[in-house]
Amino acid sequence: MKNNRNRFNNQPPKIEYTYVFKVKRSSELLEFLLEKLNTSRNNVKSLLSNQQVLVNGSVVRQYNFMLAKEDEVKISKKPITDTPKKNEPKKRPPKINIIYEDEDFFAIDKPQGLLSVESDKEIESAFSYVLKYMQLESKINRPYVIHRIDKETSGVLVFAKNPIVQSKLRLNWNDFVDTREYIAVVKGHLPKKSDTIICNLMEDANNMVYVSRSEGQKAITHYEVLQEKDGLSLVKVLIDTGRKNQIRVVLNHLGNPICGDDKYGERDSFKRLMLHSTKLYFKHPFKDKMIQIEAKLPGTFTSLFQKNK
Repeated sequence: MKNNRNRFNNQPPKIEYTYVFKVKRSSELLEFLLEKLNTSRNNVKSLLSNQQVLVNGSVVRQYNFMLAKEDEVKISKKPITDTPKKNEPKKRPPKINIIYEDEDFFAIDKPQGLLSVESDKEIESAFSYVLKYMQLESKINRPYVIHRIDKETSGVLVFAKNPIVQSKLRLNWNDFVDTREYIAVVKGHLPKKSDTIICNLMEDANNMVYVSRSEGQKAITHYEVLQEKDGLSLVKVLIDTGRKNQIRVVLNHLGNPICGDDKYGERDSFKRLMLHSTKLYFKHPFKDKMIQIEAKLPGTFTSLFQKNK
Protein backbone atom coordinates (compact mmCIF):
# COMPACT_ATOMS: atom_id res chain seq x y z
CA MET A 1 0.00 0.00 0.00
CA LYS A 2 1.36 3.39 -0.96
CA ASN A 3 2.49 5.53 1.97
CA ASN A 4 0.73 8.85 1.52
CA ARG A 5 2.59 11.65 3.34
CA ASN A 6 0.70 14.62 1.90
CA ARG A 7 -2.31 15.88 3.84
CA PHE A 8 -3.07 18.35 1.06
CA ASN A 9 -2.98 16.02 -1.96
CA ASN A 10 -6.68 16.16 -2.86
CA GLN A 11 -5.93 18.31 -5.89
CA PRO A 12 -8.39 19.57 -8.53
CA PRO A 13 -8.06 18.41 -12.16
CA LYS A 14 -5.01 19.74 -13.98
CA ILE A 15 -5.57 23.21 -15.44
CA GLU A 16 -4.72 23.94 -19.06
CA TYR A 17 -3.19 27.32 -19.84
CA THR A 18 -3.16 29.40 -23.00
CA TYR A 19 -0.36 31.69 -21.81
CA VAL A 20 2.33 31.64 -19.11
CA PHE A 21 4.31 34.81 -18.39
CA LYS A 22 7.21 35.61 -16.06
CA VAL A 23 7.11 39.12 -14.62
CA LYS A 24 10.31 41.11 -15.18
CA ARG A 25 9.34 44.34 -13.38
CA SER A 26 6.66 45.57 -11.01
CA SER A 27 3.40 46.73 -12.57
CA GLU A 28 -0.37 46.52 -12.14
CA LEU A 29 -1.95 43.32 -13.45
CA LEU A 30 -4.25 45.07 -15.96
CA GLU A 31 -1.41 46.99 -17.60
CA PHE A 32 0.75 43.87 -17.67
CA LEU A 33 -1.95 41.83 -19.43
CA LEU A 34 -2.72 44.59 -21.92
CA GLU A 35 0.93 44.66 -22.91
CA LYS A 36 1.36 40.89 -23.09
CA LEU A 37 -1.94 39.90 -24.71
CA ASN A 38 -2.23 42.86 -27.09
CA THR A 39 -6.00 42.99 -26.71
CA SER A 40 -8.69 45.36 -25.46
CA ARG A 41 -9.33 46.38 -21.86
CA ASN A 42 -12.77 44.77 -22.01
CA ASN A 43 -11.26 41.43 -23.01
CA VAL A 44 -8.71 41.58 -20.20
CA LYS A 45 -11.36 42.56 -17.65
CA SER A 46 -13.47 39.65 -18.90
CA LEU A 47 -10.59 37.24 -18.23
CA LEU A 48 -10.25 38.65 -14.73
CA SER A 49 -13.95 38.52 -13.88
CA ASN A 50 -14.24 34.98 -15.32
CA GLN A 51 -11.45 33.81 -12.97
CA GLN A 52 -9.07 32.85 -15.77
CA VAL A 53 -6.03 34.78 -14.50
CA LEU A 54 -3.69 33.26 -11.94
CA VAL A 55 -0.72 34.81 -10.17
CA ASN A 56 1.62 32.26 -8.60
CA GLY A 57 -1.17 29.71 -8.86
CA SER A 58 -3.88 31.83 -7.19
CA VAL A 59 -6.89 33.23 -9.05
CA VAL A 60 -6.82 37.03 -9.11
CA ARG A 61 -9.73 39.22 -10.20
CA GLN A 62 -8.50 42.70 -9.24
CA TYR A 63 -7.28 44.75 -12.21
CA ASN A 64 -5.03 46.84 -9.92
CA PHE A 65 -3.34 43.80 -8.31
CA MET A 66 0.34 44.73 -7.99
CA LEU A 67 2.78 42.32 -9.64
CA ALA A 68 6.38 41.87 -8.55
CA LYS A 69 9.47 40.70 -10.38
CA GLU A 70 9.56 36.90 -10.85
CA ASP A 71 5.82 36.47 -10.29
CA GLU A 72 4.30 33.95 -12.69
CA VAL A 73 1.09 34.95 -14.47
CA LYS A 74 -1.00 32.29 -16.21
CA ILE A 75 -4.11 32.51 -18.36
CA SER A 76 -6.41 29.51 -18.01
CA LYS A 77 -8.33 28.15 -21.00
CA LYS A 78 -11.44 27.86 -18.84
CA PRO A 79 -12.82 29.69 -15.79
CA ILE A 80 -11.48 28.31 -12.51
CA THR A 81 -13.85 27.64 -9.66
CA ASP A 82 -13.38 25.95 -6.31
CA THR A 83 -17.09 25.14 -6.06
CA PRO A 84 -17.38 21.41 -5.23
CA LYS A 85 -19.35 19.03 -7.42
CA LYS A 86 -22.75 17.81 -6.29
CA ASN A 87 -22.54 15.69 -3.11
CA GLU A 88 -18.81 16.50 -2.85
CA PRO A 89 -17.80 18.30 0.36
CA LYS A 90 -15.82 21.48 -0.05
CA LYS A 91 -12.22 21.06 1.07
CA ARG A 92 -11.30 23.08 4.13
CA PRO A 93 -7.99 24.93 3.86
CA PRO A 94 -5.37 24.36 6.56
CA LYS A 95 -5.31 26.85 9.39
CA ILE A 96 -2.64 29.50 8.86
CA ASN A 97 -0.41 29.66 11.92
CA ILE A 98 0.82 33.26 11.92
CA ILE A 99 4.07 33.59 13.86
CA TYR A 100 5.15 37.12 12.90
CA GLU A 101 3.66 40.23 11.33
CA ASP A 102 4.68 43.86 11.04
CA GLU A 103 4.22 46.61 8.44
CA ASP A 104 6.67 44.96 6.03
CA PHE A 105 6.60 41.20 6.67
CA PHE A 106 4.20 38.31 7.24
CA ALA A 107 5.44 34.92 8.45
CA ILE A 108 3.76 31.57 9.03
CA ASP A 109 4.71 28.22 10.46
CA LYS A 110 4.21 26.31 7.20
CA PRO A 111 2.71 22.86 7.65
CA GLN A 112 4.50 19.84 6.23
CA GLY A 113 3.10 18.71 2.87
CA LEU A 114 2.25 22.18 1.55
CA LEU A 115 4.20 23.90 -1.21
CA SER A 116 5.62 27.37 -0.53
CA VAL A 117 4.54 28.48 -4.02
CA GLU A 118 2.64 26.60 -6.73
CA SER A 119 4.35 24.13 -9.06
CA ASP A 120 3.49 22.81 -12.52
CA LYS A 121 1.65 19.92 -10.85
CA GLU A 122 0.02 21.63 -7.86
CA ILE A 123 -1.55 25.05 -7.42
CA GLU A 124 -2.31 24.68 -3.71
CA SER A 125 0.39 26.49 -1.74
CA ALA A 126 1.20 28.59 1.29
CA PHE A 127 1.21 31.62 -1.00
CA SER A 128 -2.42 31.03 -2.00
CA TYR A 129 -3.63 30.71 1.59
CA VAL A 130 -1.66 33.74 2.80
CA LEU A 131 -3.04 35.74 -0.15
CA LYS A 132 -6.63 34.86 0.79
CA TYR A 133 -5.98 35.70 4.43
CA MET A 134 -4.37 39.07 3.69
CA GLN A 135 -7.17 40.04 1.31
CA LEU A 136 -9.77 39.59 4.02
CA GLU A 137 -8.58 43.01 5.20
CA SER A 138 -8.19 44.59 1.76
CA LYS A 139 -8.29 43.30 -1.80
CA ILE A 140 -5.14 45.23 -2.65
CA ASN A 141 -3.10 43.31 -0.07
CA ARG A 142 -0.88 40.48 -1.23
CA PRO A 143 2.21 38.54 -0.13
CA TYR A 144 5.49 38.83 -2.04
CA VAL A 145 7.75 35.78 -2.23
CA ILE A 146 11.17 36.17 -0.59
CA HIS A 147 12.32 32.59 -0.11
CA ARG A 148 10.96 29.03 -0.14
CA ILE A 149 11.28 25.87 1.90
CA ASP A 150 10.66 22.32 0.66
CA LYS A 151 7.11 21.05 0.48
CA GLU A 152 7.99 18.23 2.90
CA THR A 153 9.65 20.62 5.38
CA SER A 154 7.67 22.55 7.99
CA GLY A 155 8.49 25.78 9.76
CA VAL A 156 9.37 29.43 9.16
CA LEU A 157 8.20 30.86 5.84
CA VAL A 158 8.33 34.64 5.34
CA PHE A 159 6.63 36.89 2.80
CA ALA A 160 7.12 40.61 2.20
CA LYS A 161 4.12 42.94 2.13
CA ASN A 162 5.37 45.25 -0.62
CA PRO A 163 7.39 44.85 -3.84
CA ILE A 164 10.14 47.31 -2.88
CA VAL A 165 11.17 45.33 0.21
CA GLN A 166 10.79 42.05 -1.68
CA SER A 167 12.88 43.19 -4.64
CA LYS A 168 15.76 44.37 -2.43
CA LEU A 169 15.82 41.13 -0.44
CA ARG A 170 15.48 38.81 -3.44
CA LEU A 171 18.35 40.58 -5.18
CA ASN A 172 20.85 39.83 -2.38
CA TRP A 173 19.07 37.39 -0.04
CA ASN A 174 22.23 35.67 1.22
CA ASP A 175 23.75 39.04 2.15
CA PHE A 176 20.78 39.91 4.36
CA VAL A 177 20.30 36.54 6.06
CA ASP A 178 22.02 36.14 9.42
CA THR A 179 20.64 32.81 10.71
CA ARG A 180 18.90 29.87 9.01
CA GLU A 181 18.36 27.18 11.62
CA TYR A 182 16.68 23.79 11.16
CA ILE A 183 16.12 20.84 13.45
CA ALA A 184 16.22 17.32 11.98
CA VAL A 185 15.75 13.80 13.26
CA VAL A 186 18.22 11.51 11.48
CA LYS A 187 18.99 7.82 11.48
CA GLY A 188 22.04 6.63 13.35
CA HIS A 189 24.78 8.62 15.03
CA LEU A 190 26.76 11.21 13.08
CA PRO A 191 30.54 10.81 12.67
CA LYS A 192 31.19 13.89 14.82
CA LYS A 193 29.11 15.67 17.46
CA SER A 194 29.49 18.89 15.47
CA ASP A 195 31.05 19.73 12.13
CA THR A 196 30.97 21.98 9.09
CA ILE A 197 30.46 20.34 5.72
CA ILE A 198 31.56 22.23 2.60
CA CYS A 199 30.70 20.55 -0.68
CA ASN A 200 29.34 21.08 -4.19
CA LEU A 201 25.78 20.13 -5.10
CA MET A 202 24.44 19.26 -8.55
CA GLU A 203 21.01 18.28 -9.88
CA ASP A 204 20.47 15.48 -12.38
CA ALA A 205 17.85 15.08 -15.13
CA ASN A 206 15.46 13.47 -12.64
CA ASN A 207 15.60 16.51 -10.29
CA MET A 208 17.68 14.60 -7.77
CA VAL A 209 20.40 16.62 -6.03
CA TYR A 210 23.71 14.95 -5.24
CA VAL A 211 27.18 15.78 -3.87
CA SER A 212 29.72 16.39 -6.61
CA ARG A 213 33.48 16.22 -6.21
CA SER A 214 34.22 19.29 -8.32
CA GLU A 215 31.33 20.83 -10.28
CA GLY A 216 28.10 22.33 -8.98
CA GLN A 217 27.03 24.98 -6.46
CA LYS A 218 28.98 25.43 -3.25
CA ALA A 219 27.00 24.46 -0.15
CA ILE A 220 28.03 25.18 3.44
CA THR A 221 26.28 23.22 6.20
CA HIS A 222 26.95 23.30 9.95
CA TYR A 223 25.49 20.71 12.31
CA GLU A 224 25.43 19.94 16.03
CA VAL A 225 24.05 16.80 17.65
CA LEU A 226 21.61 17.74 20.41
CA GLN A 227 20.41 14.31 21.56
CA GLU A 228 20.75 10.63 20.71
CA LYS A 229 18.43 7.76 21.51
CA ASP A 230 17.48 4.35 20.10
CA GLY A 231 19.55 4.72 16.94
CA LEU A 232 18.25 8.22 16.17
CA SER A 233 19.83 11.66 16.53
CA LEU A 234 18.26 15.07 17.04
CA VAL A 235 20.41 17.49 15.07
CA LYS A 236 20.55 21.29 14.82
CA VAL A 237 21.56 22.46 11.35
CA LEU A 238 22.66 25.92 10.26
CA ILE A 239 23.16 26.68 6.58
CA ASP A 240 25.15 29.51 5.00
CA THR A 241 23.77 28.69 1.55
CA GLY A 242 20.19 27.86 0.61
CA ARG A 243 20.65 25.23 -2.10
CA LYS A 244 17.81 22.97 -3.20
CA ASN A 245 17.37 20.04 -0.76
CA GLN A 246 20.75 20.99 0.77
CA ILE A 247 20.23 19.64 4.30
CA ARG A 248 18.59 16.42 3.12
CA VAL A 249 21.34 15.67 0.61
CA VAL A 250 24.27 16.51 2.89
CA LEU A 251 22.99 14.47 5.85
CA ASN A 252 22.25 11.51 3.59
CA HIS A 253 25.75 11.82 2.11
CA LEU A 254 27.16 11.50 5.64
CA GLY A 255 25.25 8.25 6.03
CA ASN A 256 22.56 9.72 8.29
CA PRO A 257 19.43 10.37 6.18
CA ILE A 258 16.60 12.38 7.69
CA CYS A 259 13.80 10.17 8.97
CA GLY A 260 10.81 10.11 6.67
CA ASP A 261 12.86 11.11 3.62
CA ASP A 262 12.02 8.51 1.00
CA LYS A 263 13.53 10.70 -1.73
CA TYR A 264 17.11 10.78 -0.43
CA GLY A 265 16.91 8.12 2.26
CA GLU A 266 14.60 5.14 2.25
CA ARG A 267 10.94 4.43 3.00
CA ASP A 268 10.32 3.98 6.70
CA SER A 269 7.56 4.17 9.30
CA PHE A 270 7.71 7.95 9.76
CA LYS A 271 4.66 9.74 8.39
CA ARG A 272 6.52 12.93 7.49
CA LEU A 273 9.95 14.32 6.71
CA MET A 274 11.47 15.07 10.12
CA LEU A 275 12.90 18.46 9.18
CA HIS A 276 11.63 21.74 10.62
CA SER A 277 12.77 25.32 10.02
CA THR A 278 13.03 26.79 13.51
CA LYS A 279 14.72 30.17 13.04
CA LEU A 280 15.18 32.76 10.32
CA TYR A 281 16.98 36.00 11.20
CA PHE A 282 17.66 38.61 8.55
CA LYS A 283 18.48 42.31 8.28
CA HIS A 284 15.76 44.69 7.22
CA PRO A 285 16.82 46.07 3.81
CA PHE A 286 15.96 49.69 4.67
CA LYS A 287 15.89 49.91 8.47
CA ASP A 288 18.60 49.41 11.04
CA LYS A 289 17.10 46.34 12.69
CA MET A 290 17.19 42.55 12.61
CA ILE A 291 14.00 40.63 11.88
CA GLN A 292 13.97 37.53 14.09
CA ILE A 293 11.34 34.87 13.38
CA GLU A 294 11.04 31.52 15.13
CA ALA A 295 8.72 28.52 14.81
CA LYS A 296 8.28 26.14 17.73
CA LEU A 297 9.58 22.61 17.20
CA PRO A 298 6.71 20.11 16.78
CA GLY A 299 6.18 17.71 19.65
CA THR A 300 6.64 14.75 17.30
CA PHE A 301 10.35 15.63 17.20
CA THR A 302 11.05 16.03 20.91
CA SER A 303 8.87 13.09 22.01
CA LEU A 304 11.28 10.69 20.30
CA PHE A 305 14.02 11.68 22.73
CA GLN A 306 12.12 11.80 26.01
CA LYS A 307 13.43 9.55 28.74
CA ASN A 308 11.40 6.43 29.40
CA LYS A 309 9.52 6.52 32.66
